[in-house]
Amino acid sequence: MNATSTPDYALALGSKAKVASALMAAAPSATKNIALRKLAALLRENTQALQIDNARDIDRATAAGLAAPMVDRLKLTPKVLETCAQGCEQLAAMADVIGEIIGMKQQPSGIRVGQMRVPIGVFGMIFESRPNVTIEAASLSIKSGNACILRGGSEAIESNKALAKLVQQALTESGLPADAVQLVQTTDRAVVGQLITMPQYVDVIIPRGGKGLIERISRDAKVPVIKHLDGNCHVYVDDPCDLAMAVKVADNAKTSKYSPCNAAESLLVARGVAATFLPLIGAVYAAKGVEMRCDAEALQILKRNEPLALVESASTAIKSGVTASLVAAQESDWYEEYLAPIISIKVVDGLDAAIAHINQYSSHHTDAILTRDHMHAQRFLREVDSASVMVNTSTRFADGFEYGLGAEIGISTDKFHARGPVGIEGLTSLKYVVLGDGEVRV
Repeated sequence: MNATSTPDYALALGSKAKVASALMAAAPSATKNIALRKLAALLRENTQALQIDNARDIDRATAAGLAAPMVDRLKLTPKVLETCAQGCEQLAAMADVIGEIIGMKQQPSGIRVGQMRVPIGVFGMIFESRPNVTIEAASLSIKSGNACILRGGSEAIESNKALAKLVQQALTESGLPADAVQLVQTTDRAVVGQLITMPQYVDVIIPRGGKGLIERISRDAKVPVIKHLDGNCHVYVDDPCDLAMAVKVADNAKTSKYSPCNAAESLLVARGVAATFLPLIGAVYAAKGVEMRCDAEALQILKRNEPLALVESASTAIKSGVTASLVAAQESDWYEEYLAPIISIKVVDGLDAAIAHINQYSSHHTDAILTRDHMHAQRFLREVDSASVMVNTSTRFADGFEYGLGAEIGISTDKFHARGPVGIEGLTSLKYVVLGDGEVRV
C-alpha cells in the first residue's frame, strides 16, 4: 500500500466498522456466545498451525536483535493459546450486560429514571508484541457488542493475521458481520495516525505497548484514549508479616515473568522485619540472577548476610550461567519499570512511609501489602492511589482473566470511565432512560 492510499484505507476500515457496530449492538446474546465458543474451538484446532506462523515472527524478531523480554512477549505457546480459548469460553458463560438497566428510580413528577448499559461503538486497539491481544480484544469486542479495528506491532504481523482470520471465521459462521473485528493488514505507521484522528468512526482508542507508543497516541489522538504508561508495581512487606508467605509472594511477583506490566519492580520492607526478611528474599533473588538495586540500609543488611545467604545462592546461580549482584540504588530507580531481572529495594519506617513512597513513585498500576495486621491492610487499600491494590497476594494477578473478566483489553490507570483491567463493562457506556405515562413538565 502506498502512502497516498493510507487515508482511504483507514476511512474504509472506519466506515466498515461503523456499519458492523450497529449490527453488533443489536446482536442477541446467544449469537455472540456462539461466536465466542466457535473461536475457542478454532484456537484449539489450529494450535499447531498458529505456532508455525508465530515462529516466523519470532525468528524475524530474533534476527533483528529484538530484546529478549520483547521476544518472550511474542510467543504463542500452547499454554498461551489455551488461556485465550478459556478466556473466550469464560466470556461466553458470563451474563450479557448490554441492555441492562440500573438505578431505576421514581421521581416526584411521576417519571422513572435509570441508566442502560450500551456498547461504546467502535474502538481502535493499537498494541505491540503480544499477538494474544488480538484474541483478547476480539473476544471482548464480540461480548460487549462493539466493533473494533486492531493494529498490532510489525514484529507480530504473521501471528496477528492468522489469529484475525480465525476470528472472522468464527464471526461469519455465527451469523455476525466479519467486519466487526478488522485487523490493519499493513505495518505502515501512517495508518495509526489516521485511526486516532477519525472521531466520526472511532469512539475510543486503546494503546497497549511501550511508553513511547502510548505517549504518542495520547498526544496526537483526537478521540478519547484509555491507557497506562508504566507498570512500576510495588510489594510492601509490613511489620508484622508472615515471613514465609512474604518470601513466596515477593518471589512470584518479581520472577514468575519479567516482561508483564504487573511484575513487581520495587520492594519496600518495614524496618522491623528487614533484618530477617531481606536475607531470605535476597537469597531467592540471587539464585535467579535478579539484580537488586538497594537503598543504603537494605544494601548494608544484604551485604552483612552475604557470607551466609547471597554468596552460596549466587554461586549456585553462576554454575547455571546466571549472575546476581547488589547495586546502590539511584533516585531514578524508584520510578523505573525494568521489565527485566532487576528490582529496587528500600527499607521504610513502616506503613505511613510505604504509602507515601508508593503514591509518590508508583505508576498507579498495581501495588500490594503483605501483612498480618488487618487495620494496616485496610489503610493500604484505602490510601494507596492505584488502579489495583492488593493484600497478601502477588501483583501478577492484576489481569482481566485472573479477575474473572474473561479477558482484558488493557490496564487503565486513568481515573475516569475505566480503571484497572478493562473488561466488558470498560467497553460500554451508560445512557439515561426515562419511562413515563403521559407526564408533562410544568
